[in-house]
Amino acid sequence: MIARSHSVYYCALVVAIGGFIFGLDAALISGTVRFVTSEFGLSDMQIGTVVSAPGFGVIFALLVTGFICDKIGRKKTLVLISFIYIISAVLSVIATSFESLVIARFIGGLAFTSLSVAAMYIGEIAPSHLRGKLVSIIQINIVVGLSIAYFVNYGILSFSESGHPLVTSLGIDTHTWRWMLAVEIIPAIIWFLLLLNIPQSPRWLIMKRKEAKAKEIINQFNNTTHCDDEIAQIQASLKDHDEKASFIELFKSLFDTKVRSVMIIALTIGIVQQITGINAIMFYAPTVFEQLGIGTDAAFFQAVVVGLVSIVFTIVAILLIDKLGRRPLVIWGLATATVSLFACFWGFHSATYTLTDQALIALAAEINIGDLSSMANVVYQSDVEFKDALIQIMGEADAKLYESQILQSAASINANLIIGGIIGFIAAFHFSIGPIMWVLFSEIFPTHIRGVAIPVFAFITSFVSYLVQQFFPWQLSVFGADEIFLFYAICGAIGFVLLYKIMPETKNKTIEEIEMLLARESEPENVTLLKREA
Repeated sequence: MIARSHSVYYCALVVAIGGFIFGLDAALISGTVRFVTSEFGLSDMQIGTVVSAPGFGVIFALLVTGFICDKIGRKKTLVLISFIYIISAVLSVIATSFESLVIARFIGGLAFTSLSVAAMYIGEIAPSHLRGKLVSIIQINIVVGLSIAYFVNYGILSFSESGHPLVTSLGIDTHTWRWMLAVEIIPAIIWFLLLLNIPQSPRWLIMKRKEAKAKEIINQFNNTTHCDDEIAQIQASLKDHDEKASFIELFKSLFDTKVRSVMIIALTIGIVQQITGINAIMFYAPTVFEQLGIGTDAAFFQAVVVGLVSIVFTIVAILLIDKLGRRPLVIWGLATATVSLFACFWGFHSATYTLTDQALIALAAEINIGDLSSMANVVYQSDVEFKDALIQIMGEADAKLYESQILQSAASINANLIIGGIIGFIAAFHFSIGPIMWVLFSEIFPTHIRGVAIPVFAFITSFVSYLVQQFFPWQLSVFGADEIFLFYAICGAIGFVLLYKIMPETKNKTIEEIEMLLARESEPENVTLLKREA
């Protein structure tokens, strides 16, 4: 039974809540790194494992997501995903060891497929003139989730240090990170309940030969007299679809020459979106800002600023995506992101670190730093050199525990340049490749392979994201912040060149029209350079 009061906007908003919970999960863990490291005595690689466990989990989930979506439908798959989020959040809060926390977060990663399934569902229900805006709602929900998590982390941290009677009675001072992670439970339950009352995707229903029900939903969503024409287009696009085909057979169809250009575009943007380092900054935001020597509280506050910038520029993308189109936003947004990353590299590269006699006296009055007199007035030319000297004297555990306070006393760094670079990168990402990747994934794949194609390319994106998250703490210790940002900048520059050459414009076209356009571009004489149709 279809709830006729539910418009396409309502269903898109409900489904996109999966993006909100993803963002919440990603940013909440960023605030727990210091506390979890101290409580469980974690190494750099173990920290990376805790943070990246969901990114590892989603890799396995995406292997079967396409099959599940085609078997039971997009709606039921989303309901299952929401339930997994609930289980993961509860297990994370009650985790008693490094291993149990990793397992809980790995389970949560199985639900990170919410992004690809939500993009698939919204792309299939949305009219062509609204598809860009509606799919972009996923991204704005991600950044709203990120922002709320940064606010919550900052609020819980501040409250835990306030001395209020509730702090002790509720254990907020001793279990700060558990309270941070607990925030995810309530929205996950709400999303589960809301998903129970949305309809199935009409394109999936037609794929299952349920045309009458599909027609009812299309009429409800689009309020159009061209419903029969739309159904005919969808049926034509499904002429190559074999409902009994195995996952392997469907996967092989991704290598068909008819979809060659689609695969090249999807592969390029899927890798570029993550290899430029967005999740290193988002998942480790306070850690990144602590490298500037601004202190822990200020680092948490800057993370809040990152969240607000993400929201503002994602809204900009939503307002412009169906007016200016996908191509100009991606191309020039990526160019801006690359320049911003290079500014971060230069800021860290030109920094020096010195502990003066006065700084050592002030630090000794606040924390137990031991005898650092051998480092007094020595000028260190990189953060790696400075941190290695600290570890040799203080030991790894204490050096990491007090790293933020010591950096604050020692760093001589152009913090404004780096903060400006990070904010510029975040802004550029969120009005370009951030939301638009999911828009493209929702519209460039033909209907008969999209159930497999979207999860496959989300798998590739997730695998790159996992590598970025897993190795960031280790890279920070071994290579330093300057070399990390230089690597991200180089990747952004390569991505800019590739996408400038191959990315087409898809605004105001139906999924079936885009399929015909890109099928023509896959012909041998056109494969080297895609047409840039408006």
